[in-house]
Amino acid sequence: MFSAAPTPRRALPAARAADTDRTEATAGPSGGPEAAEPPSPKAGSRNPFFDNAKYLAIVLVAMGHSWEPLTDGSRAAEAFYMTVYTFHMPAFIIISGYFSRSFDMRKDRLQRLVTGVAVPYVLFETAYAFFKRWADDDPGQPISLLDPWFLTWFLVALFIWRLTTPLWKIVRWPIPLAVAIAVLASVSPDIGDDLDLQRVLQFLPFFVLGLSLRAEHFAMVQRRAVRIASIPAFAAALVMAYWAAPRMTSAWFYHRDSAQELGTTWWIGAVMTLALFGCSIVLTACFFSWVPTRRTWFTVLGAGTLYGYLLHGFLAKGSRFWGWFDDYAWLHTPLGEIAVTLIAGAIVTALCTPPVRKVFRFAMEPTMAWAFRKDPADTARARVSA
Repeated sequence: MFSAAPTPRRALPAARAADTDRTEATAGPSGGPEAAEPPSPKAGSRNPFFDNAKYLAIVLVAMGHSWEPLTDGSRAAEAFYMTVYTFHMPAFIIISGYFSRSFDMRKDRLQRLVTGVAVPYVLFETAYAFFKRWADDDPGQPISLLDPWFLTWFLVALFIWRLTTPLWKIVRWPIPLAVAIAVLASVSPDIGDDLDLQRVLQFLPFFVLGLSLRAEHFAMVQRRAVRIASIPAFAAALVMAYWAAPRMTSAWFYHRDSAQELGTTWWIGAVMTLALFGCSIVLTACFFSWVPTRRTWFTVLGAGTLYGYLLHGFLAKGSRFWGWFDDYAWLHTPLGEIAVTLIAGAIVTALCTPPVRKVFRFAMEPTMAWAFRKDPADTARARVSA
């Protein structure tokens, strides 16, 4: 996204970017509406475009969760819900793949994968289990690291996807292969629920697509023509979603079940997987086309989207457990739906701020130097430099 001058190859240093952000991404100032490429940030700096994209996507995630209890009584809410669910997680996952391009089995990267993905998964999976026991009066809620609950599936998926990155970098046709795997998963009910593998496999093509992208691909969607075309594209998506709302289940957009588990035949599952993949790519491109490329007031919040993602889950689920949407009928009115949307956006924004990140850094970004063996080569180099 997009200065007119061509960006040198070092514009988005993959290794630096992959190591800078634990789970998703980072990115440069705007060059105007006809700008050609994401501008190159100074070495080691973050590119504002990707931080802006992550923040806007996490706001849509929170809003989508706030709309879920409203969808039964509002066809419009269901239409917005389906439309947003078509692209908000694909956008996150594509960015995650883009900034995983340099991942290999190097010691420091494996350590960051453990501390930035695996450890938060264990801590939040455990915290969510205790929260459900208390908030939902469900003492039988198990603590199962093999069965991700609610939002933690993304951490499991990211861990697996990143470990497989070296494999995707050596195959000849990575994206078609990933799409084929997703289709096969969607028609395989025996995969089961362990590690939420249905989601891991069905969302896999977006991660592999991100691995295959370069800076110029993001620049392409920032052209004025794409921005203009995105308006009727989103309008058409909303109209289609409004038509589909009473005719199909939104569970298709979660990618957590096989076609048979959704009560249909295998070939419909294959068709739906391909159709939704195409729709998601189109709407994600439209979304990226409108993401600001310059620094904005919310750019700094892009570095804290994992915090907002995991922490807002307590309120999202708590609002159901405590019956807020049942006790307050006005929430189901048009003004109530708008209020819920704004409140959700405000809450997740607050959870991405630096003070919140400082408080919860021990869980999200632990250093854990004590848990890893020291590299003898590093020790020797330190002695020589001293």
